Amino acid sequence: MQHAPEDLQIRWLKLRIKLKEQFGIKPDMDGVLFLIGIQELGSGKQEFTKEQKQDLMHIAVCTLLAQSGYYVMEGYDEENWPHFKQLKPLPTFETIEQENFLKDHALLYFQQLGFI
Repeated sequence: MQHAPEDLQIRWLKLRIKLKEQFGIKPDMDGVLFLIGIQELGSGKQEFTKEQKQDLMHIAVCTLLAQSGYYVMEGYDEENWPHFKQLKPLPTFETIEQENFLKDHALLYFQQLGFI
């Protein structure tokens, strides 16, 4: 389902406000990806190294794009971190389009969780 960019931005802002109410911060895209990564890891609140934070954001992107068949989860490693396999090439976008593509997938993710 395609939405007009303005509608997407309004829904994105509402999500960020709801996340602020829940977590005390109004996250940007990286922050939203980080939260999704933590959610998917399922380990709760803890301290992460810079590399682990990047891994969490990668988990988030893969999780989001799995909704559209770009990735599939293959399983977990010995530390219980999920691993994904890319199934098809990602579309090539300009920066703004790429961000909107991720925003749309993030909104769908939070909708499916019943958060929004």
